[in-house]
Amino acid sequence: MKAVIFSQYGTPTDLQFTEVARPAPRDNEVLVEVHAASINSWDYELLQGTPFANRLGFGLFRPTKINSLGCDIAGRVVAVGKRVSKFKPGDEVYGDLSAGGWGGFAEYLCADEKMLRLKPVGMSFEQAAAIPQAALLAWQGLRKGGLHSGQRVLINGAGGGMGTYAVQIAKACGAEVTGVDSTAKLDTVRMLGAAHAVDYTREDFTRAGQRYDLILDAQATHALADYRRALKPGGTYVVAGGSIALIMRLMLLGPLLSRISGKRMTVLLHKANEGLADIETLFAADKVAPIICHRYPLSDVPQALADFGAGRVIGKAVITVKESRMPGYAKNR
Repeated sequence: MKAVIFSQYGTPTDLQFTEVARPAPRDNEVLVEVHAASINSWDYELLQGTPFANRLGFGLFRPTKINSLGCDIAGRVVAVGKRVSKFKPGDEVYGDLSAGGWGGFAEYLCADEKMLRLKPVGMSFEQAAAIPQAALLAWQGLRKGGLHSGQRVLINGAGGGMGTYAVQIAKACGAEVTGVDSTAKLDTVRMLGAAHAVDYTREDFTRAGQRYDLILDAQATHALADYRRALKPGGTYVVAGGSIALIMRLMLLGPLLSRISGKRMTVLLHKANEGLADIETLFAADKVAPIICHRYPLSDVPQALADFGAGRVIGKAVITVKESRMPGYAKNR
């Protein structure tokens, strides 16, 4: 089978597109023929070996725990281990494999059955691959922030993978949404329903005088004092990605800062696949859909990661491993 092999930390050019042996499932695993996978920031960071915690988890000097990146996948089960009870050959599945073996940038992979769920019939493989990690970072972050109707919500990084979902979810819940991103992504942010779109290259939202009930941050580009200033009294700041230094400071100082200021400052600890049923419900109601503006064949994974790292990706970048057309394919925006 063809796969994009990850054998050393570095840049996208260090990845190898080559032929490897097809894996065989262990007792608790299913063998999945991958139809689509998607790019996440975790893929790009792990490729670089940053932050250092990634090296502690995956191999200090080179990756030893996985041999292929790609944790969000969708595909068809072709074989099952003898203790598998959830799936059978022919089932169409999807999920986030970041808690296990990754391996989505390949024609086949093995995954623990607990990391997968049945793909909804009305969802294409590309759509399904674009959902798990990004949509759930948005969903879990907004829920942690106490999202409800009538709030003023700001999404920092609104044109990226998590951000495009967060704008849609907050809008569907009745919030007034402000999206912050680069100039090239603002049209998409407005299209998704943001009432206000802020170009961070021209305006610093933390100094514009506006105050928000909830800020969900995928970038962590400002000081904690700046985020506090942009919150209303009793407001909540949730960081879900970006600067590891700021995230670590917030983990240490968040409880104290929250008590002192009366504004909640917290870090989202992502839980893989928790909440996918809720996203499926929103998808079926046409309230949330993946924004897939970039598609690449499996051989172009290095280019996809390079584009992601350069900030050229709007919404989600999807790797089309196997061409297919499913009911509901036209729902891709």
